[in-house]
Amino acid sequence: MSGSGQPAWELTVQATTAELTHALAARLAVVLDAGDLLVLSGELGAGKTTFTQGLAEGLGVRAGVISPTFVLVRIHPNLADGPRPGGPDLVHVDAYRLGSAAEIDDIDLENTLDSAVTVVEWGRDRVEHLSNSRLEIDLHRAIGLAGAATAGAAAGLPAQETPTEQGAGFLDFDTDETDEPRTIVLRGYGPRWPAAPDLAFPEGDPHADPRH
Repeated sequence: MSGSGQPAWELTVQATTAELTHALAARLAVVLDAGDLLVLSGELGAGKTTFTQGLAEGLGVRAGVISPTFVLVRIHPNLADGPRPGGPDLVHVDAYRLGSAAEIDDIDLENTLDSAVTVVEWGRDRVEHLSNSRLEIDLHRAIGLAGAATAGAAAGLPAQETPTEQGAGFLDFDTDETDEPRTIVLRGYGPRWPAAPDLAFPEGDPHADPRH
């Protein structure tokens, strides 16, 4: 399989707090299915683990997502009493210490790829061969990005965010991840992602922009 080529689309969103990074990922999880591959990139503290915790909540899998750095792979099974009973498991991979696609193959991700949503941190140039389609998600801390163009308003995201109880049990920031604005860039590759997902929060959602 080949996942190379140009993205079909690119969407840039400004998440003003870590809570909103989490909520945005939970919103994205609604449209994810078994077999989906997500590649997360970003410097240390950029929010990759916070984003994955949001995916876990939205997918309805077992809580307790932390960085899998020292074990490479963690599997979070779907919960029968969660929001998506019978839905896909979450496979969370940290490829930081893996130097090539061949080393990715050694951990046998293909065995779970079809039955789970697979999220690979530091996966760029290592996992593209696993699927014809993928989402690439880049997270950037606000430092040095003051002039970055964003599409937060177009996505219906608020300029300010007040923490809520949503995500309790899932939102557990790593010590290296601070509560600061982040720029999140999403790109879709392959036939699974011909268009960007609708990440606008529905009216009445506590994360929706009250100005809309």
